[in-house]
Amino acid sequence: MTTLAVVSAGLGQPSSTRLLADRLAAAAAGALGADTAVETIELRDHAHAMVDATLTGFPSGAFRDAVKTVEGADGLIAVTPVFNASYSGLFKTFFDVIERDSMEGKPVLLGATGGTGRHSLAIDYAMRPLFAYLRATAAPTAVYAASEDWGSGETGLPDRIARAGAELAALVRARPAPAREDLYENPVPFEQLLSGR
Repeated sequence: MTTLAVVSAGLGQPSSTRLLADRLAAAAAGALGADTAVETIELRDHAHAMVDATLTGFPSGAFRDAVKTVEGADGLIAVTPVFNASYSGLFKTFFDVIERDSMEGKPVLLGATGGTGRHSLAIDYAMRPLFAYLRATAAPTAVYAASEDWGSGETGLPDRIARAGAELAALVRARPAPAREDLYENPVPFEQLLSGR
């Protein structure tokens, strides 16, 4: 079973950010095949818990489950609205809480929404560097959807979504399965722990 985590940082309900996230997830899951499980995380539902986690250093409750879903997924779709020419604070706060090592090599599909096409470069100058820092593997095609993209079939949005979904699927298939180490299989002897060796 292949697992895809979808992170949507939209503030409204419904939101164009969630709509884009759902379409990207459908394209990627369709390209991966029937044995793909998709789990979507609405960051607005965890806003207070994210602030608590940044203050305490520990995610808790349902937010902890959301973090574990992203860390354990085979691939990630991350979509944010663009505010002040960059990703939203909600989006950044979530990825500040994620363990950096858990993102290493993880295939990620980037998406963003905004009022006009003028903000489309936010993906390349804000989102890509964030995921490069986390050592994730971003799909070559990212998808930006402006307000006008939703009302017309001539914007190319469906083609960009399909191409990006196929690219994420290819990255997920090409990634070697992570080694799942059982921490209890070969325990360190108690005497060795006491001796400091």
